[in-house]
Amino acid sequence: MNKTPIPHLRWWIAGLLCLASALNYLDRQTLSVLIGTIKIDLGLNNADYGAINAWFLASYSVMYAVSGIVIDRIGTRRGFTGFVSGWSVANMLHILAATAGQFSFFRFLLGVFEPGSFTGGMRAISEWFPMRDRALAVGIFNAGTAIGSMLAAPIVSFIAVLFSWRAAFLVTGGLGFVWVLAWLLLFKLPKDHPRLGAEERALILADRSEEREQPVPLSRLLRMRETWGCVLVRMLTDPISYFLLFWMPLYFQHKLGFDLKQIGMFGWIPFAVAAIGNIFGGALPRWLISRGWELNRARKTTMLVMTCLMPVCCVLATQAGNPALALAIVAGMMFCHASWGNITLVAEVFPKNAVGTVTGLGGALGSMMSALSQLYIGRVVDALGYAPIFIACGALYIVAFLVVHLLIRQLGVIRRIDVDV
Repeated sequence: MNKTPIPHLRWWIAGLLCLASALNYLDRQTLSVLIGTIKIDLGLNNADYGAINAWFLASYSVMYAVSGIVIDRIGTRRGFTGFVSGWSVANMLHILAATAGQFSFFRFLLGVFEPGSFTGGMRAISEWFPMRDRALAVGIFNAGTAIGSMLAAPIVSFIAVLFSWRAAFLVTGGLGFVWVLAWLLLFKLPKDHPRLGAEERALILADRSEEREQPVPLSRLLRMRETWGCVLVRMLTDPISYFLLFWMPLYFQHKLGFDLKQIGMFGWIPFAVAAIGNIFGGALPRWLISRGWELNRARKTTMLVMTCLMPVCCVLATQAGNPALALAIVAGMMFCHASWGNITLVAEVFPKNAVGTVTGLGGALGSMMSALSQLYIGRVVDALGYAPIFIACGALYIVAFLVVHLLIRQLGVIRRIDVDV
């Protein structure tokens, strides 16, 4: 490689991480976009779809914890390569599914590999960004989830209409291998990267003197109040993520009367707004910090505003009858959900040698709660409609904000952890 420094290389790394999470959600969302067509083709119902999602989240929950430990031990570069390659193959294998059981198996396999994107991404950010930039970097990284979901509607529906729904799984899965090549060419640790300028390297490494490389034992982390704060936040808010991700395309079909082509034309809009929300949730605290606010105050103020707006959007969603209005309200929900920044908390509290493990634990238990919720969402929707689910989403964010305030408390201060204790 040419040794000439790449200006602002850390933001190029953030962009690459954003692409990883975009591909992650593009693959994950392929089934959600196609489920209306697949249900007719294969004779599935809402309960079948809920069960298929539950199998995905069952493996996802276990592997979220395992992937964090793996990433902390083998490193970000190797870990990401293996996980992205694995989920790409799993997504392509969906072309073989013809029954609910077979879809459940391939979704289970997809769930084994997809968590590595988030445990690896959080560790990469802790390696590449100083504290002041981490909320924005996580926002860029996490914006990929909304971008992937946004692109899924037009891309997947276009491929399915032009060819078949099976072809959509093949194409979206294959894109992961293109990303792996770019990752191997660009990513190295800051201290070793030949294209990182001296000034930027000094900025990145300036606040690392207290951080140790040895992984922190899980038993030590479980004795910390902050660990349980981060974990409980994920358990409360992750089910909302999967409700919005997995069920909004069906909501648009049932509530708004969209067909597959209309899903492709309009279904991307709320996810585009969510991508903006991810960036906004990191950019606003950074702007406030530049005006003299402490990170703790800036982040919690942003979270409080979104906590107050989310229930309003959820209540309005139960009343909307006009398609354009319902679409706008759902977009508002996704903006608030994305701006809240639940995944950012770990990087604002823990040193890099614990980020992967805590992110993995929180993601594991959050996914477990999401799997349980998926088993009931289909039944609730069939019996009572979407209103009870929307109301629950609004209430859960109020509880989550209280958890941050009471258990995590101070954001922006990396805790010192003695791994020998």
